[in-house]
Parts: sequence; C-alpha cells; structure tokens
Amino acid sequence: MKKEIVWHEHYLDKLSRSNQKRQKPCILWFTGLSASGKSTTANAIEQQLFELGHHTYLLDGDNVRHGLNKDLGFSDSDRVENIRRIGEMAKLFADAGLIVLSAFISPFRADRQMVRDLVEDGEFIEIHMSTPLSVCEERDPKGLYQKARNGEIRNFTGIDSIYEAPEKPEITLNTADNDIEACAEKVIAYLKQNHIIHD
Repeated sequence: MKKEIVWHEHYLDKLSRSNQKRQKPCILWFTGLSASGKSTTANAIEQQLFELGHHTYLLDGDNVRHGLNKDLGFSDSDRVENIRRIGEMAKLFADAGLIVLSAFISPFRADRQMVRDLVEDGEFIEIHMSTPLSVCEERDPKGLYQKARNGEIRNFTGIDSIYEAPEKPEITLNTADNDIEACAEKVIAYLKQNHIIHD
C-alpha cells in the first residue's frame, strides 16, 4: 500500500451504528451450487428480517456481475477476485451496522476463509446450501447445467470446475428436503439464539 494513503478515523464506529439499529452486524454467507436455493432462501430471510424491523442488504452473485464485477469472467482467478471484492463490500456494509446476506456460489474454501478473516469473530456466518447436484440439475432454471454438459459453458461449478463444500459451516440447509420457509426459520432461529437479533 502506498505510504501516502492513510486510514481516516470517523467519529461514528460500527458499535454506534449497530446499537442505533438494535442488532449486531453480521454477514450471512450463502454458498452452494447453482440452483441450490441460495438467492431464494436469502430473499425469504431478508423479507422476514425486514418485517421484524431489522436493517439488511442482500448481495446476489448475478446482480453484482451486472455492475461492480461486470469485468470478471468465470476462470479460477476471476472467481477469486469476485469473492475478494464482495468480501470487502460486505465488510463495509457490516461496518455500517447492517445484516448482510451474500448469495454466491463461492466454490473455494480459501476464498470464504479470506472473507471470514476480514471481520470480527462471530460476524461471518457460513450457510452451506447442501442441495445435491442431481436436484440442482433437475431444477436448472437458467439451463446452465445443460449448456455445461453440452460443452457450451466452461468452468461451470459442479461440472468441470470444483466446488469445495464447507467443512464446518455455522448452518447447513438442503432445499431438496426442506421448503424455503423452513430454511428461513432455521436461520432466523440461529440469529436469535446468538443474540444477533432479538424477539
């Protein structure tokens, strides 16, 4: 980092901002294969948190690639940079006192650990969408798995690019066995039990 760049301290800090919002900031990091239910589940949870009066922001993989990360492809190096940028942005939102919901395939353990290391202990909550590949392929809402099988798409996670499942996620959800409402309730219960939100 250039020596001319100096960190500027602000009058307000994360604790002040989160106390104002009556919640603890955190990053709910949804990771899993395409069509595993990441975005749908994150949307349902954000809606519930909103109705409970909490302050949130949802970062979605496809949406972010329309703007901030539109210059990135799907090579391994681009995937790493994609998650690095998202991690830094999620950290800023958490610093603002928000509950951040981040729905990205994020296939590599090292990248998810990198984001975990950016924030304080307990602020990164890894949610593994463990929906089996066979179910994800059956859903295939965008037709991406079929294109990957046909060789039309390369570096597609689960087909010709690896997915490293979390070893010790805070929460595991499987949308093949549970509906979205049940998955959302499990996450809300975790947030209450860990005093991130209150009844």
